[in-house]
Amino acid sequence: RKEVYATTGTRLTVRVFAGYDFVADDLHRHDFAKYGYQKGVPMGGDLSNAPKGKAPALLISTLRDADGANVDRVQVVKGWLDATGEPQEKIYDVVWSGDRKLDANGKLPSVGSTVNVADASYNNSIGAPMLQAYWKDPAFNANERAFYYVRVIEIPTPRWTTYDAKFFGFKLPEDVPASIQDRAYTSPIWYTPE
Repeated sequence: RKEVYATTGTRLTVRVFAGYDFVADDLHRHDFAKYGYQKGVPMGGDLSNAPKGKAPALLISTLRDADGANVDRVQVVKGWLDATGEPQEKIYDVVWSGDRKLDANGKLPSVGSTVNVADASYNNSIGAPMLQAYWKDPAFNANERAFYYVRVIEIPTPRWTTYDAKFFGFKLPEDVPASIQDRAYTSPIWYTPE
């Protein structure tokens, strides 16, 4: 069914549904998944025939791995073919941890880092264990093919080379970052016009 997502490290959980009739309060339904299937399509699904005046809305729920790092932010990546047939892409930060604000250019400041390189450790004093978002495409064009996928980014954690340097007593290579932000990527939801 194509309803899959991949992670680069820990096994955080992601659920995404898209439809034309979702509202923000649907995030708090006790039957979130059942309702998502009834009123929309899951990640990997296909949307078509947008009702006049309506744009796709996504319901997104993420939960960190029980033994892993907190979540920094959730992004929606939209790709589309413009009127000339050229591919376009835009990344939207849709929900994030803490009280950070988007700057004048729409960029989100860094979550920071708790990584202790010498000890090859980190802590979950930043980020959030769970993030949920309702997002509606602000630039939807019912005549353009498009796709939407979700990217979930964790807070920084030590990179495997940092763990190895600590364990084996080696000096960390200078050309390798000491930390990494693992992430999850969902299958896209595809929109096809009539």
